[in-house]
Amino acid sequence: MSEVHNPQTGGCLAGRVCAFLYRGRSEDGFIVVAVLWILVLLAALISVYAIHVSNAAVSLSVNDDRLQSEALTSAALELTAYQLTSGDPNLPTRGEFAFRMGRSDVAVTFRSEASLIDLNAAPKELLAGLCAALGASPDRAAYFADRIVGWRTKPAGGGDDEADAYRNAGLNYAPRQAPFASVGELWLVLGLRPVLVQRMLPYVTVFSGQSGVDVLDAASEVIAALPGMSPSRVYAVLSARQKAPQDEEALTALLGPAQNFAVHAAGMATRVNVVIGFDNGRRVGAEAVILPLKDADRPYHILYWRDDFDGGA
Repeated sequence: MSEVHNPQTGGCLAGRVCAFLYRGRSEDGFIVVAVLWILVLLAALISVYAIHVSNAAVSLSVNDDRLQSEALTSAALELTAYQLTSGDPNLPTRGEFAFRMGRSDVAVTFRSEASLIDLNAAPKELLAGLCAALGASPDRAAYFADRIVGWRTKPAGGGDDEADAYRNAGLNYAPRQAPFASVGELWLVLGLRPVLVQRMLPYVTVFSGQSGVDVLDAASEVIAALPGMSPSRVYAVLSARQKAPQDEEALTALLGPAQNFAVHAAGMATRVNVVIGFDNGRRVGAEAVILPLKDADRPYHILYWRDDFDGGA
């Protein structure tokens, strides 16, 4: 077959056609690759958007649970305050109740703060008694009580032996020498062992204002901390309280020499523990100390509040 030449362009006509066809296929391939890249990018954008929507939904759910938790805890505190200010002459110093609201079950227990040992008001003997009841030897218990009293006491005169002791121990802080702001300050008191502090925390407070304790509601460890209490006397008090939980006169008589540390007017500061169970399986615990208010524009004043919604307290 003879070649056909184009006199105007020069070169073989067949070659020109082949070149045109090759160039067309190359451009088509480029377009296909570009389209594929666009599809990949669109898929990536869709995936990112789907993740964003999913995270937003989870975030909204968590925020909703948080709001529900706070509202339910507030409701529990209001119901507790109502029981403590209802006008009944025999107001309870402890109790428990439960209710359901929305999609959650709520369990509530409350107890007077006077059932705990006040770090700011308790005398040295009572503080030493608690340390001894929790496992410290008598000598070490007395030492620990001195350190607790030293933390809260402003020094008299010109010297400051307590602050010197902290400095000599290599600590970069001094004792507060003022009332404990929270029970957590026990971790800072010189000489207190962490295991002892951990054991003490459930039995102490800074909200009672009482030098003694309410034996009607106090835990066995607190009753054992009362000066002069023996194991047999503690057992007698607990047994009598189980049989007649409101017979304060009989219980006080069983205390023997520790009667001076029994509180008869418990005060109004109350510790409230709340457990919320959501229908989705989540459980949230909260603890608060409230001061119920009568004839006020709000039912209570919050002295302390914590919850474990985000994990640790």
